[in-house]
Amino acid sequence: MTLTKNTFIGEYSYSLDLKGRINMPARFRQALSKNNKNTFVSTRGMDSCIWVYPLSQWLEIEKNLRSLSSLSKIHRTFVRNTARYAAPSTYDKQGRITLSPSLIEYAGLEKDVQIIGMINKMEIWNPIELNRTDKQTIKIDPAAYDDLAEKINI
Repeated sequence: MTLTKNTFIGEYSYSLDLKGRINMPARFRQALSKNNKNTFVSTRGMDSCIWVYPLSQWLEIEKNLRSLSSLSKIHRTFVRNTARYAAPSTYDKQGRITLSPSLIEYAGLEKDVQIIGMINKMEIWNPIELNRTDKQTIKIDPAAYDDLAEKINI
């Protein structure tokens, strides 16, 4: 099955090494378009996880962040909290990227990690925190899911 370039789906279990490196799934590396120069940008996610974008997608986010007004306190705070933790990483010959210590701490990563494809990005989770978050998600009103499913024609 051939997916659109820069599309990431599926879930994978990997280990974080002592140097803060994590292997990116081969399927995700293969999905990365050439204009990304084998580079991903990692930053804090909205949940207790790390968001990892292909470089080209991150450049679009940067463009949108630039359009926010620095005169607005909420805009400044949003840009600051998105950009300050962002770090590019080009994967090495073993397919590993390096995560910053602050991102590792934020996501509570230890040795075992889950990498989840989220269409235009990936999420890196501590499996215990992901399980906790999944259990909270169950409490979401099923009608809200139904409304969303109708919007995207599932």
